[in-house]
Amino acid sequence: GCRIAVTTSERADLQQFAAARLWAVHRFPYLASAVFAVSLHKIDDLGGLQVDESWRLYADPELVSTWPVDALGGELLHLTAHLLRDHAARAQPLGLGDAAELEHWIDAADAEIGDDFPDDLPRARPAVTAEMLGERDGRLAEHYYLRGHPRRLGVESVEQLHDCGSGAHGHHHPWELPPPSMGNRGAASAGGLAREEQDLIRQQVAHAILADAQAPDSLRRWADSWRRPTVDWRSALAAELRRGVSAARGAVDYTYRRPSRRAAGLAQQGHGDVVLASLRDPAIEVAIVCDTSASVSYALLGAALAEVDSLVHSTGVARATVVACDHAVRATERIRRTEDIVLLGGGGTDLTLGISAATELRPRPQVIVVLTDGFTPWPERAPERTQVVVGLLGSLGSLLDEGGERPPAWARTVEIIAP
Repeated sequence: GCRIAVTTSERADLQQFAAARLWAVHRFPYLASAVFAVSLHKIDDLGGLQVDESWRLYADPELVSTWPVDALGGELLHLTAHLLRDHAARAQPLGLGDAAELEHWIDAADAEIGDDFPDDLPRARPAVTAEMLGERDGRLAEHYYLRGHPRRLGVESVEQLHDCGSGAHGHHHPWELPPPSMGNRGAASAGGLAREEQDLIRQQVAHAILADAQAPDSLRRWADSWRRPTVDWRSALAAELRRGVSAARGAVDYTYRRPSRRAAGLAQQGHGDVVLASLRDPAIEVAIVCDTSASVSYALLGAALAEVDSLVHSTGVARATVVACDHAVRATERIRRTEDIVLLGGGGTDLTLGISAATELRPRPQVIVVLTDGFTPWPERAPERTQVVVGLLGSLGSLLDEGGERPPAWARTVEIIAP
């Protein structure tokens, strides 16, 4: 085999990182699989440490060599937490654009990570806290980003960011190596992990966290979400919507607009003066109440709305009515295609008004689908003669962790989670 020459300086850098890794896993043994999975790559003049989405750690050797081992270990833990929590993928639905939005997301993700480690964790750089964003601890990065106050540090370009790397926000830098795949492990993508490998490591870490009584509650909640099997929300939503439509179709009613099939038999028996009502199968009306408040991910809302539209047509319902609502009903329109929908809003949330508006539609809908992130008050009781399906834009666990309320028991709830 070939031999690789390593200079004294490079050997010292490798030893320092090895020591930092050992320090990190000694303090937090349940994170060992993730810490050792991150590969080291040197980039001159980088200005610190960054990670990419393929679990590579890029380091400025001249700067990092001045950091103590425990501070280097603290930074390694912080960046590894970005990777475990998949902040890059979670940033995509937010549509981050300019440097100010990227900076605010990085701060929000850092504040979420703050719950995973003690306050005295050594760091080479100052930590961002929830308090700095005007929020309290224990929330998710999406909450801090959408509801927290940006620190407004005057960043004008991506190059000026205090940047944790694309592994924290998904915006790639020119020096990053190309992403690997399970079928392509060439030298050009050396050291990177494909998505499938990353998820295996997340599962390993999740099991280790749940087995360690010293792990913080924030990480235990994250680990529990990885332990639970994932349900395809599209299939679950389809099942609930079809169940609601079937129940409505089964609720037959009587009408005198057409003669009963039994009228002829009564006439033969001499009772032709008796008028019998006939049974009718009601035309199904569906209303879709869309939460258009500022906290909702419009990418996830759009995907869910398109899915509901397809399902409505597949069940034989010709048209549906969409009610856009935040803290007030913004628009009500009958639609034939999702492309025709204009969603207005952006304020607070009170979907009791949207549900009430849906029940007042004429013809009255037999099925109401509510698409919301869950941060809303709910009616005290179920609408009469109406099936309600709640498409929860996000996980129920995250909603409860952030102080939201569980959707009412009279509604059937489906968690709609981004892949």
